[in-house]
Amino acid sequence: MSGGSQQELANFSYTEFRLLAFPGVRESRRLLAIPFLCLFVLIVTANSILIYLVRTEKSLHSPMYLLIALLFVVNIGGGALNLLPRLLLSILLEATFISLTSCLTQMFFIYATLIFDCNVLLLMALDRYVAICHPLRYADIMRRRLLALLILVSLLRNVASVTPVVVLASQVSFCRSDTIGHFACEHMALMRLSCGDISRNKAVGRVFRSVTIAFDVSFLLASYGQIIRAALKIASGSARHKAFHTCGTHLIVIVIAYSTTLSSSIVFRVAKTASEDIHNLISAIYLLFPWAINPVIYGVRTKEIRDNLFKFFQRRCSVFGRKTANALSKG
Repeated sequence: MSGGSQQELANFSYTEFRLLAFPGVRESRRLLAIPFLCLFVLIVTANSILIYLVRTEKSLHSPMYLLIALLFVVNIGGGALNLLPRLLLSILLEATFISLTSCLTQMFFIYATLIFDCNVLLLMALDRYVAICHPLRYADIMRRRLLALLILVSLLRNVASVTPVVVLASQVSFCRSDTIGHFACEHMALMRLSCGDISRNKAVGRVFRSVTIAFDVSFLLASYGQIIRAALKIASGSARHKAFHTCGTHLIVIVIAYSTTLSSSIVFRVAKTASEDIHNLISAIYLLFPWAINPVIYGVRTKEIRDNLFKFFQRRCSVFGRKTANALSKG
């Protein structure tokens, strides 16, 4: 090969890719669309119903429930709608094409969504800290203006954390293949196609993940440590039980969010020889499972949401019953 051809190959980089979800599954490939379609419907429906309840019920307009609703909005907008439609198309159509720009955009929203989920959990911890440790000042401290400011800071943290990773990924040459053996443009899935030195990308990714987790865990431990100490001093048994129950619900969501993310990160680095299908499955679990289970946890364990949910379904059933009766009487 001539020197000019070698130079041309070295400078070549794909700008369009094929997203091939679960590449090892051939014969029963399209059957995978059924569970993912059901998961998509569950995520959108469950999160939407609880968002509607928080929006329409005045009893759920406190900061804690607004933060829970914000978590559900992120689950749908930044999560399910960003990933699942393209995943379903990739399964049904064998593969879907995506430009490098769209791939990097999807990558940005994947990690921004994950970080924003964690940010909302941090804000919930702060809200519970003020409510339990400083109950008399709660209304004065947790005002809408402060809540909006904290959400804005969370968004800025998202941008500051994710942008360097995406910008560095955009500077890499991708000449190994134009097929991403994954259902989404995750960082490591895209970096496997690189043909240059990506040590800086890996280092930045590790630093970003380590700093984020270290800060979040420290903040959560400090907040809930103070909350538990204050709750134990509450004289009323029912008030103490309510405090522990509410915080327990948040802690379940926190454990699911961080344990799935950490386990997936560990598996991706340790099980480097695992098949692409295994990596697809791990990513599906840590990305999609929290978005599906969060509304179930809050809907079942949070009394105020659960009571309003029962009322919501009772109203819908009564309306459906009246319409059915009217239709039968006219028939």
